[in-house]
Amino acid sequence: MTEPKVRIRDLYKIFGAHDKDVLQHVKAGMGKEELLVEHKHVLGLQDINVDMQPGEITVVMGLSGSGKSTLIRHLNRLIEPTAGEIFVDGEDVMKLSEAGLRSLRQERMSMVFQKFALLPHRTVQQNAAMSLRIRGRDETEQANEARKWLDRVGLGGYENHYPNQLSGGMQQRVGIARALTANTDIMLMDEAFSALDPLIRTDMQDLLLELQTELHKSIVFITHDLDEALKLADHLVILKDGAVVQQGEPQGILLNPSDPYIEDFVSDINRARVLRVKSVMTALEENSGIFAKTKYSGDVKATDNLESLIARSGGDTGHIYRVVEGDKPIGQIDMRDLVKALVPRVSSTGGNVVK
Repeated sequence: MTEPKVRIRDLYKIFGAHDKDVLQHVKAGMGKEELLVEHKHVLGLQDINVDMQPGEITVVMGLSGSGKSTLIRHLNRLIEPTAGEIFVDGEDVMKLSEAGLRSLRQERMSMVFQKFALLPHRTVQQNAAMSLRIRGRDETEQANEARKWLDRVGLGGYENHYPNQLSGGMQQRVGIARALTANTDIMLMDEAFSALDPLIRTDMQDLLLELQTELHKSIVFITHDLDEALKLADHLVILKDGAVVQQGEPQGILLNPSDPYIEDFVSDINRARVLRVKSVMTALEENSGIFAKTKYSGDVKATDNLESLIARSGGDTGHIYRVVEGDKPIGQIDMRDLVKALVPRVSSTGGNVVK
């Protein structure tokens, strides 16, 4: 099995002067509100255990106050934990020297911020090259690398502009180019697109997925938006009050929410737009000889969403399609099964979760 790029084990963060003293109460079951009332401490993170795989996008999502931004800031020790372990490439981050921590932040992790964090008095090219400048690289290398990635994110020709001459979406492209110029294996993206208008936000999501197909970075992406999380995530981690409520492959979470909180969270999602054919198909190994016995209406890709399949079928539930990955058949999808998948589960609290 592949070694996780980032491994988090038994991570706790309590904000307050006596965090280590009150930790025992949290481990004994004391909740966030009770801890605040009785001990005047704030529970930020509670027993976090997450593996982030190399070359994947791990999305951490939750509402405001859930602990998602606190979590991402632990990975490069901008915040020190109350207890727990963090490993990057098998190395214990908590044991790094000052020089080792500086190397981690400069050479192994880059960050894309919600508010862009561009230097207003420096050009677009100078902003993109900032990580190389900090490392002491020569100006030719700085310029070449910055121009390469600015061009890659669609900002070729804007090298000599200043941030205030760019739109919000363009400024965030500079932020992404800066992270790519750093050439780190890990990219931390904290609410990177949430300040953008919806259409620009969609463009930035598409750009990130396009770049990821090419570069295979290990990305940790923070968001409060479930649509964005489901679109981007290879692995989805959902937080509530500093604790992990559910984590796993996003399509699986949508189809099998494990908690009433998650059921409510996913109830308003356009399932046809989000769910992929592969998630609801009948796999080949489950029905040997399936392709020899069935007459298909055509082939569909495993990555197609259900909305596109509904449009193709004209809403006729009598169709059965063969599912392919590349040129290889891997299963079939019956339109009647597709319709069932569009109906949300009945909430375990007693009512249907459709709102």
